[in-house]
Amino acid sequence: MRLLATTTAVAALVGQALSQTVPTFPFPTSCTGVSAPQYPFTVDAGWQVTKIVSGLRQPRTIIFDPLGHMLVLQATSGISVHTFGADGCVNSTKTLFQSSGLNHGLSLTPDGKTLYASSQTTVWSWTYDAAAMTVTGQKTVVSGMGQGIHSTRTTLVSPKNPNLIIVSVGAASNWDNPTIDPNVGRAIVKVFDVSTAPANGYSYNTQGKVLGYGLRNEVALAFDPNGHVWGAENSGDDFRRTANGQSTDIHIDNPAEELNYLGDPAAPLANNWFGYPTCFTVWEPSNFRDNTALKTGSQFVVTPNTTFNDASCDGKSVPPRLSFPAHMAPISNGFDPAGTNLYITFHGSWDRQPAQGYFVAEVPFTKNADGGFEPVALPDSKTGYKNIIGSSNPGSCNSPSLTMSTCWRLAGLSWDPAGQRLFISSDNQSQGEIFVLRKKV
Repeated sequence: MRLLATTTAVAALVGQALSQTVPTFPFPTSCTGVSAPQYPFTVDAGWQVTKIVSGLRQPRTIIFDPLGHMLVLQATSGISVHTFGADGCVNSTKTLFQSSGLNHGLSLTPDGKTLYASSQTTVWSWTYDAAAMTVTGQKTVVSGMGQGIHSTRTTLVSPKNPNLIIVSVGAASNWDNPTIDPNVGRAIVKVFDVSTAPANGYSYNTQGKVLGYGLRNEVALAFDPNGHVWGAENSGDDFRRTANGQSTDIHIDNPAEELNYLGDPAAPLANNWFGYPTCFTVWEPSNFRDNTALKTGSQFVVTPNTTFNDASCDGKSVPPRLSFPAHMAPISNGFDPAGTNLYITFHGSWDRQPAQGYFVAEVPFTKNADGGFEPVALPDSKTGYKNIIGSSNPGSCNSPSLTMSTCWRLAGLSWDPAGQRLFISSDNQSQGEIFVLRKKV
């Protein structure tokens, strides 16, 4: 790979931070040998986009090593590594590790020397050589994760404390009632210190520290510039509200997808319960005719009664910091280097007509006087994000399965090490694609 220039950046990436001299490349307007985009999309006037990779197998996660090589986890296939040429296009591709069991999690330590990846049940590590683009010494780090309808296991290395990894496990079903107890080990995000890992790895359910639970399926996780964790949650399906003896279908616009602040993995908060499977978040308040006090971002229960009702969630469940329309399915998120925006890929809905999602959201953030980061928008806002690139006609998208659709299924997202180019993937099984975006200057 030919390096054109270098720049020094302190980048808060998707799952990693690099503070060193990093490679940069020009932004390509086209790449020879790459097929045209499989599905039509529109892009915000302030951005430009180019498709740079085609023909992949369900590319779920994208990360970069310190030399600027792009690592891609291709679900049910393995991990590939891609180098860039002088034109900014991919000029070589190599299989780094082949495994049909790997399906989502992929992360690298800030020094680029230890790689982590996950299957539905297990997290492994390898020694990674960026120059040779090889892995050696496979070890089991965490095992015993439960199986269910949510099979992906997001795995991220803490950029501030590289000995810490966070691992998420979703609910086993739409209503996984036993997860009210964090010891069940589902609908939860946990922290593990790899420097003290047992020889055979940690047991997920019984070891590690709880970063947050009551999280139905917190697939999209990212670190802000302080090294604190933000998660975007896939909430429930097919909801009916039963109140005062009357049942109402609310599933088209409720419950909301959530943006949650999980905190510092080096100092997890006690009893950090986010509500599932009891308390959910309102997107469209007009569906709740029995409780007109509810607004976007409020917590509700599906069947309020004299023992536990909507108000009972207050003070017990941690509400989201921001909400998104129902069923859009956030998959990956990541901050820009300055922490001024969080970017989220929305895989797209299957449980509503017309469909929605299938885009990348830009969520403006601000740094508070105490040094913490938070969204600019208030928790009850419906306009706290912007679509920067998305399907041309999302309402017509038909997605009968996780990776089958008549539209792209946006999944992976990562900034390059210089924090200049944003890479996104579509894992539609008809053709796995990767695109590069850049803000216009």
